Amino acid sequence: MRLVLASQSPRRRELLTSVGLVPEVRVAPVDETVRRGEAAVAYVRRLAREKGGAVRSSAGELVLAADTAVVLGTEILGKPRDEEDARRMLRALSGRTHVVATGVHGRAERGGEGPAEETLDVSSAVRFATLSEDRIAWYVATGEPLDKAGAYAVQGIGGSLVRGVAGSVTNVVGLPLAETLSLLGRLGLALPWVTR
Repeated sequence: MRLVLASQSPRRRELLTSVGLVPEVRVAPVDETVRRGEAAVAYVRRLAREKGGAVRSSAGELVLAADTAVVLGTEILGKPRDEEDARRMLRALSGRTHVVATGVHGRAERGGEGPAEETLDVSSAVRFATLSEDRIAWYVATGEPLDKAGAYAVQGIGGSLVRGVAGSVTNVVGLPLAETLSLLGRLGLALPWVTR
């Protein structure tokens, strides 16, 4: 079975490659607007399903899609609009614990049998250091926060802002690797360490 990644995220591709899986990237546009009253976990699960469903596939292919949200209280923090919005988000995260939730969806095309599908979600708690205005200004000036949900990247310079993670660290990067690999195995993908 061939793995298709329905994501342009280089981090998701790198995580999969790190365990010996080399996906083909195939992306279709999906509206990522949060629906009125939609909770974060429901939001990431829905987007993962929609992203996976938007990608065409054929028999022998397994489509993997994911969506990650940074959640502070009940607010979903997307990518900042500009530097001031990044500073606002970092001020809000400073000295607090927030949640990173990821929805993961897999769809294996099995020809005449129809597809096998599964969706899961994983949440991790991230504790931020208390940030001074100078530190926030320095980090925003690096440019890293401007295209990251929640205005930081734990796998980059933003890792210096994080005091601790409870739960999956790779989830905070963008793909809960242990849970995703279990899902892929259940859907029939030959994993690198499994001999058949």
